[in-house]
Amino acid sequence: MLLHIPQVLTAEEVAVFRQKLDTADWADGRETVGHQGAKVKRNEQLADTSPLKAELGQAVLNALQRSHLFFAAALPHKVLPPRFNRYTGGGEYGFHVDGAVMNRGGEDYLRSDVSCTLFLNDPEDYEGGRLVISDTYGEHTVAKPAGDAILYPSSSLHRVEPVTHGARIASFFWIQSLVRDDSQRRTLFELDTAIQKLTLDEADQDALLQLTGVYHNLLRSWVET
Repeated sequence: MLLHIPQVLTAEEVAVFRQKLDTADWADGRETVGHQGAKVKRNEQLADTSPLKAELGQAVLNALQRSHLFFAAALPHKVLPPRFNRYTGGGEYGFHVDGAVMNRGGEDYLRSDVSCTLFLNDPEDYEGGRLVISDTYGEHTVAKPAGDAILYPSSSLHRVEPVTHGARIASFFWIQSLVRDDSQRRTLFELDTAIQKLTLDEADQDALLQLTGVYHNLLRSWVET
């Protein structure tokens, strides 16, 4: 499921992020990928040991707590601490699939079910740099306003187009979902969305109760902890 989540960060929060990132020390992005990824990746990242990465990453996690849409779609069990990257001067990331298992530190591992990119500047600030996600329906090109996020299955083949002018700055991270299967997550998300709309429309309460029961019983059947 490919999903746009608007305004994860407020304009004020984006401004604070940008002020700090514009003076940050950036490292070679190939330091955090394996041999195959290093062949097609050309960008910069905040080092995993960077105090600024930890500070801003926690701010991203705090902001996600406000987003019902994020939780309804991702059903997060574990989230990899957010990272930050910058593409400039022709930087790009060729087609790849994200690693299936990632280390959160020590012996704490995460299965990557859902990938998330949180845009930290507007598409008008740079040329190129579109996120291209390929699935059975073709290729989807994504560029969203600063503060918005895009969710997509980590199993998707995807790339970032070369940035030919300006700089593209974003946060990115992975989620291990309570529900591993993407089609099951989609079903739960669509059901939850319908329940929320019917609630606002003051639909029949008995029918809403029944639908809510169906949602939770499906979740109970599919959840992994």
